[in-house]
Amino acid sequence: MEPKHIAFIMDGNGRWATAHGLGRKDGYAAGLDALKRVLAACVKHKVEVVSVYAFSTENLARPDDEIAAIMNVVKSFNLSYDGDMKIIYMGDIDALDDDVADSVRLVEDRTAGNSQITLNIALNYGAQDDISRACLLSYDHNDFTPKGFEKRLSTAGLPPLDALVRTGGEKRLSNFMLYECAYSELFFLDKMWPDMDGDDVERIFAEFEKRNRKFGK
Repeated sequence: MEPKHIAFIMDGNGRWATAHGLGRKDGYAAGLDALKRVLAACVKHKVEVVSVYAFSTENLARPDDEIAAIMNVVKSFNLSYDGDMKIIYMGDIDALDDDVADSVRLVEDRTAGNSQITLNIALNYGAQDDISRACLLSYDHNDFTPKGFEKRLSTAGLPPLDALVRTGGEKRLSNFMLYECAYSELFFLDKMWPDMDGDDVERIFAEFEKRNRKFGK
């Protein structure tokens, strides 16, 4: 069985740029090209949802020029996208600059009726913050059931997370979809994100099919 929902921690854009003698903004632009290749492969496998970690709450501590480079890629993508994907965002979008937040709302509205595949972009997102917020909402509604909690997470309404892939050689989740990863299959790749292509996705899916998913049973 192939995954319906797969997530990617797109790590290594900056290191890829440095290794190629390029600026970090070029690394993020190349990362967007890699995302398009990965999405095309996921569409071929009839994946329903692809979640990607674009920018964490902790990333706000990075240098201003690096944050600007990331946000410019996000904004350009949002304003120019005219394909068949449904694009949604999770994270504290309202805390971002107005031009970025407006581009997020624009692409979400424009693609709301699309049905090819859902691209869920985590922007200014942290799983610990998301869990804390869901706990507070559950308390406010006097609803302490697992289902009540889950429907107040940012991922409410999405299929369970089947697999998570992190590129760049690091082996940690970095505050991404911590609750959702409880029984997902984890893949850690040494390859930098801008080097990802359809063949990598094929290998991940082949490995996924070999795994015996017991869900604690």
